[in-house]
Amino acid sequence: MFDTLSDRLAATFKNLRGKGRLSEADIDATAREIRIALLEADVALPVVRAFIKQVKERATGAEVSQALNPAQQVIKIVNEELVGILGGETRRLRFAKTAPTVIMLAGLQGAGKTTLAGKLGLWLKSQGHSPLLVACDLQRPNAVTQLGVVAERAGVAFYGPQPGNGVGDPVQVAKDSVEYARTKQYDVVIVDTAGRLGIDQELMQQAADIRDAVSPDEVLFVVDAMIGQDAVNTAEAFRDGVGFDGVVLSKLDGDARGGAALSIAHVTGRQIMFASNGEKLDDFDAFHPDRMASRILGMGDMLSLIEKAEQTFSQEEAAKMASKLASKKGQEFTLDDFLAQMEQVRKMGSISKLLGMLPGMAQMKEQINNIDERDVDRTAAIIKSMTPGERQDPTIINGSRRARIAKGSGVEVSAVKGLVERFFEARKMMSRMAQGGGMPGMPGMPGMGGGAGRQKKQIKQAKGKRKSGNPMKRKAEEQAAAARREQAQAGGAFGLPADQTPQDFELPDEFKKFMG
Repeated sequence: MFDTLSDRLAATFKNLRGKGRLSEADIDATAREIRIALLEADVALPVVRAFIKQVKERATGAEVSQALNPAQQVIKIVNEELVGILGGETRRLRFAKTAPTVIMLAGLQGAGKTTLAGKLGLWLKSQGHSPLLVACDLQRPNAVTQLGVVAERAGVAFYGPQPGNGVGDPVQVAKDSVEYARTKQYDVVIVDTAGRLGIDQELMQQAADIRDAVSPDEVLFVVDAMIGQDAVNTAEAFRDGVGFDGVVLSKLDGDARGGAALSIAHVTGRQIMFASNGEKLDDFDAFHPDRMASRILGMGDMLSLIEKAEQTFSQEEAAKMASKLASKKGQEFTLDDFLAQMEQVRKMGSISKLLGMLPGMAQMKEQINNIDERDVDRTAAIIKSMTPGERQDPTIINGSRRARIAKGSGVEVSAVKGLVERFFEARKMMSRMAQGGGMPGMPGMPGMGGGAGRQKKQIKQAKGKRKSGNPMKRKAEEQAAAARREQAQAGGAFGLPADQTPQDFELPDEFKKFMG
């Protein structure tokens, strides 16, 4: 959604790089380009004005003029101001002191409330709660049936005593659902309300009546992120007519310009709490303003990627795979293990989305967008067409076996050959990393060694150099070489002194748990 905005901002910042000092004209030109980029992204004009004012004030102050790298300082300012207009800190759900917690969903028809109720239910279930979805949209055809199907897919409870299709009292259903939840011991009630094609008095009154009947702990306004400026106008009307506590953005994976997401929190004074970015029920998560700003600026979102990996991979399985790779040449790591890991990665979501979370991948946007997700399925089909013996020891796969595997998986023989060759290369590289060899051509990684081999090579090269014929000069060279060797042996994988480790440095709180 933010691709166009990201590209414009990246081009703007590229012009700043390499400048040792920024003049007032440079800052004005940068501010003008950022203003154009935001307006093209359909961000509300009041938001653009406030944003540019803050950026210019900070960019012309001592914060930038005294910085060692003014261009990076400007990018830092833009990042912080983006976080500000997106809502600042992450806003969490408020839970009632006495169960059940009641969450009411409001919004226009077509915003995706019913599907989002299922997504929120699944998300809460993964957090250890027992949610109940309540069908209070009794006007839209088959809305009650749809919510029942969504609840079943999400594996959560459903309450829909009225048939809907214009029959039933939504206020009474909402009121009864709270007592039903208490009786059945559901700790969260999610009330799906009716919408309209546009704002009208009847819609507002019904939403207000349901709100008064159940006294919700959270009223969440669901807005379609693709409708642009009208999303802000609708949000303001709901805020004044019914009132809401937080915003949920649906369809964030669309190709619209994203102005609603950048405007709605600033204009309404209510934070974005959740975002839906796909059609699957698990394409849903809490909204983090700092991570979204980082993505917009092409810096990736490593924390979200780490969280997804933690949810998908178990520590026990990871340790098991690591021990297999650490064996002699990694030969214990088989195609069965490779298939298992590949399926685990697929559980994390789309390969394109995962790659997009890595820093610097914005420059490879076209290649990432052209990734064919079906290639993973083809690879899985090839491996599954092999016998258990072939998966355990791919070296036995000869010409006739390749032909049989290709026929069984519906691919060319060359695809089977290519997969086996890539597997051996990948296993060799991963085994080298696990055994402490480091990545080829790269310095040692923390805890993985890689530095020792490089140091030996440097010492060997030093030994091969011609020595000076001058005894005094030769002695000085030998002393200098001895000092370098001593420093190399004392250093860790980072080339730090022996008494200093990466843990001695200040790290953000989010990263401390990953440093052991």
